[in-house]
Amino acid sequence: MVIKMYNLFWVLMLVLLSACSEKDSQPTTTAVPDREPDVAATGQLFFNGDIYTVNEQQPWVEAVHVIDGKIAFAGSETEARSQAGIGVELVDLDGAMMMPGIQDVHMHPLEAKSPFAGTCVLSSTEDDPENFVAELKVCAPDQLATDWVLGSGHSVFTLLDAERLPVEILDEAIPDRPALIMAETSHSVWVNSKALALAGIDKNTPNPVGGVIVKDADSGEPTGLLFDAAGDVLMSLVWLSTAEIKKLNYQGLLEALKEVNSYGITSVVEGRTYWKREFQDAWFQAERDGKLTVRAMLNLWAYPAEDDDHQIATIKSLYHDKPDSLVRIRQVKVYSDGILINSTAAMLEAYLETLGEIPGKNGLNYFTEQRLAKYIRELGDFDFHIHAIGDRGVRESLNAIEAAGNAEARHRLTHLEVVNIDDYLRFKSLGVIADMQVAGHFTQPENWNENEFLIGNRSSPLVPLRSLYHTGAKVTLSSDWDVSTLSPFVGMQNALTRKPQNMPDMAAVIKAYTLTPAYALRQEATTGSIEVGKYADLIVLDQNLLEVAATQVSKTKVLETYLAGKRVYSAE
Repeated sequence: MVIKMYNLFWVLMLVLLSACSEKDSQPTTTAVPDREPDVAATGQLFFNGDIYTVNEQQPWVEAVHVIDGKIAFAGSETEARSQAGIGVELVDLDGAMMMPGIQDVHMHPLEAKSPFAGTCVLSSTEDDPENFVAELKVCAPDQLATDWVLGSGHSVFTLLDAERLPVEILDEAIPDRPALIMAETSHSVWVNSKALALAGIDKNTPNPVGGVIVKDADSGEPTGLLFDAAGDVLMSLVWLSTAEIKKLNYQGLLEALKEVNSYGITSVVEGRTYWKREFQDAWFQAERDGKLTVRAMLNLWAYPAEDDDHQIATIKSLYHDKPDSLVRIRQVKVYSDGILINSTAAMLEAYLETLGEIPGKNGLNYFTEQRLAKYIRELGDFDFHIHAIGDRGVRESLNAIEAAGNAEARHRLTHLEVVNIDDYLRFKSLGVIADMQVAGHFTQPENWNENEFLIGNRSSPLVPLRSLYHTGAKVTLSSDWDVSTLSPFVGMQNALTRKPQNMPDMAAVIKAYTLTPAYALRQEATTGSIEVGKYADLIVLDQNLLEVAATQVSKTKVLETYLAGKRVYSAE
């Protein structure tokens, strides 16, 4: 309930009354009788909580005064009240923790929630692919806006272990329509014969740039599994920019924003803005409609099979960075390589085993080092967000950034699952941000051995968080939602507990979710900490992250989320 204070008498009376009342679990505002205000409202004053600022010069304050969406004061409650005026809205935090909003620099909200993405949601824990047949027959008729059947969720290993070809299983389930089911990783798809035919894929089709058409070892026929960019070939046939599909994308984005705000996230990176599908239009529409409740940086997707000159020109034409807009476009998303479990992550040494025919058996490139350097050089107004999982992918990405030679750039490499020790120090020396995700179970130390059959002892450590942090490199932590959970608190807990590759303390972890991401988004002067002059992008939590046991951090609940002083989420 939002209420304003109109005179000093009521302020004093209600402060006394509130001190005698039983505390609620939610922050509260103070009520006064309805009447005309004596003075103009002077913003909001948050008090009576554990207010953590992420400002090293003043880490904790008693109160925060917000005027017109920006922080006007952060300090003692006495000073805050004296300078706020009698028309201020008093917000009693009731002992809860307040901190800057979370900034997630790697997620896929539109893809995660668009109804067009498919109605066939399979289980990643199902180990018998034959059980999918009945399930797919039930969900197939519900697909929206296309003749295709779309879905997601299975583990690629379930299909690789099948007693018959995956394409045969899917043909039985969906014989009369093209079907495409994306694996839980989003790096492989399972398709039926009709889909292969529409794409013109047969036993003689070569692998596309950055992808693998998995073929039967005996017959040479496609198995129905397409790794990495080979799956994108099919996706481009179905995920179009029709009015009906764009409407579903917009609906999905609005649903995603609700979920994002519920986890205290106030700034996001759309990690794969497919400009051919016109994903960017949904974001701009949300802003025009007054429904955008985050600051959004859209990362334009660099298509590996696209003509370079045309793609570079198109990306330049889509640049958008206006100070009055919540939507900005000044980053490019590029994949250097694939992923470990597909044996497509680019490795310096060969895989012990591969899951498809890959020349050299050391992974693949979506973009070669030389081509990546060309894009970075020619798109000098853009920062690059580079997917790099294998040690070769990481090294080549660093080499490309070094060759491009832009000292003012704020490029970042994301995932960083296998990093050669010789490249650790290069992140700081080149000014490259190290972005990692540790919420997923596979990144936890007890699961590192899952990749040993592919890369041996190179699977340890996986995501060398502590090693990179201690080089002095700028480190961000993100979700990669919906590949992993959206909750930053799961990531925070894991970042503290994943010994020996853990962060040193909660202060460092929080900074990796707030102020350093703000730097990566070129908005550290206006967001990322609670300081005078910055936007009041604030969240209220049910427990103090710096006091609670590390093993309890994941249980944290968000009570309220504010964007520029406007409440965009409440747990009530």
